[in-house]
Amino acid sequence: MPLRRLLSILIPAAAALLAQAPPSGDPSIIDSSARLEQLFTGGVLTEGVTSAPDGTVYFSDITFSHLSKMAGHIMKFDPRTKQVTVYRSPSGMSNGLKFDAQGRMLAAEGGDYGGRRIIRTDMSTGKSEILAAMFEGRALNSPNDITIDEKGRVYFSDPRYLGWEPIDQPFQAVYRIDPDRSIHRIITDAGKPNGVCVSPDQKTLYVVSNDNGTTGIGRVPESAPVAKGRMALLAYDLAPDGTARFRKMLIDYAPEDGPDGLAADVDGNLYVASRRVSRPGIQVLSPDGRELAFIPTPNLPTNVGFGRGAEANMLYITEGGSVHRLLVKKKGYQLPSRP
Repeated sequence: MPLRRLLSILIPAAAALLAQAPPSGDPSIIDSSARLEQLFTGGVLTEGVTSAPDGTVYFSDITFSHLSKMAGHIMKFDPRTKQVTVYRSPSGMSNGLKFDAQGRMLAAEGGDYGGRRIIRTDMSTGKSEILAAMFEGRALNSPNDITIDEKGRVYFSDPRYLGWEPIDQPFQAVYRIDPDRSIHRIITDAGKPNGVCVSPDQKTLYVVSNDNGTTGIGRVPESAPVAKGRMALLAYDLAPDGTARFRKMLIDYAPEDGPDGLAADVDGNLYVASRRVSRPGIQVLSPDGRELAFIPTPNLPTNVGFGRGAEANMLYITEGGSVHRLLVKKKGYQLPSRP
């Protein structure tokens, strides 16, 4: 049996066993008696979970054209009724979602017949506007994740993991959109950037590199050798003018895969969706990369986000085609609201 096929059988079984283990680590962060509560299942690949100012939780379901005839969805979960409904479909193959200080939803629309752009939606009217779709006259690769600083600047990663569209950018990079709508390419040395997160003190931009060695998930033959690149969590110094300079590698995950999305609590600790097949789950890390706690997940996780208001201590987790939540002892960091 080919090794890749054997791993596809063994890894989910091992992950299921790991998921039965309780959370571990610093009791000031998480209680070992806490357990995941499944809120949704049956998606293709859930991603980009985030909460709106009114407490409603939104997440993407990326449907992959080689697996599904669907065109991607943005789903919403009401914590009061525990009901999950479709918010938008098609979604433009949205991945990362975030809300800005004015309560508008930003979505990173990817490739694979998606929008390949960053859009912003006024939640009171439902109308959307395009913030970024081109750079230097060429289409973006496949916007993946979004983070926003307290000056209203938007940072997004632009790798390519799959899609039938041409690749028009010379870098898989991180970009910044300023309030005046200008777009700047600020990081070109991260490898294949995925999750991004601005620290609560606004001094660090965390960037995940998850270089899987291909731009065509679902189109690579099992027999084809793949040379993976950097798999790491990186820290960049974020200057007041919005430029970023590499500071250090916090964790090198090689030879296993790097993480995906991440979020921060009010103390600056990071909650990282770790995709190590030997230990899938959410790593809680100090700002300098020390593991403080760990939350096992049933499958390889994709993203995390905190609730708001009375749910500020609730951690939402996307993995596989599902969404879960878990109560932690730290409140999630959110942008201060402003008109």
